[in-house]
Amino acid sequence: MENRLENIFIDPHALQFDEALQLLQQAGAMLPDAQPYGQEWLQAIIDALCDLSSKDALTGLVNRRSFEMAMSREVDRVARSGEPALLLILDIDHFKAVNDSYGHAAGDLVIKAVAAVMAQTLRPMDTLARIGGEEFAVILPNCPSSFGATVAERIRERVAEMKVQVAPGKQLNVTISVGGAFAPQWVRSSSLLWMERADRQLYRAKAEGRNRACLEAHVESLVSAEEKGMLFALTQQEGV
Repeated sequence: MENRLENIFIDPHALQFDEALQLLQQAGAMLPDAQPYGQEWLQAIIDALCDLSSKDALTGLVNRRSFEMAMSREVDRVARSGEPALLLILDIDHFKAVNDSYGHAAGDLVIKAVAAVMAQTLRPMDTLARIGGEEFAVILPNCPSSFGATVAERIRERVAEMKVQVAPGKQLNVTISVGGAFAPQWVRSSSLLWMERADRQLYRAKAEGRNRACLEAHVESLVSAEEKGMLFALTQQEGV
């Protein structure tokens, strides 16, 4: 079918850009240094809006929506390639006490500090996101089981070593709890099931006293009933 978009002319001056520009300014985004309404200017505005919609406003990390999309892609990739991938869920310990004692501005400082330390610890190929108030998540592709516990512990230690200044003369020590699970290899699964596995390990870390990392053993990443059902359904479709 012929692509007729080339024959459609839209006057960019007739489009309403005021709200988009105001949104970008409020977010602190750099507006394009180009001729307004020209092709370069329009593309820069589109790129800035896409970036804004995929990032967490406080930390600059990937937001939950973009992270869930990345998880789905990684689950599919692991199913096809068999290459190991680890999901970590990380939660700041006793975060409510920080907000209650020092205010939400102090809580924001803690969140940003933890995000910065984790970003410095991970590889460029890893995907780090803020998925909730004080909760983060990481996808580590091509992560052997022998490396998973090491990287989870390294993140936990580096957060525990830092001090966050939340007020003049007041510094806080912060710890995190970490839960992790590997994506099933060579198996059709879902990001939801993967997240549930990692969440269970996070709950275990919390129950065992916090400030620790608990990972599901790679050999224990067995195919669940849900995944067996998905695999059976796929087999039936391919046989039709």
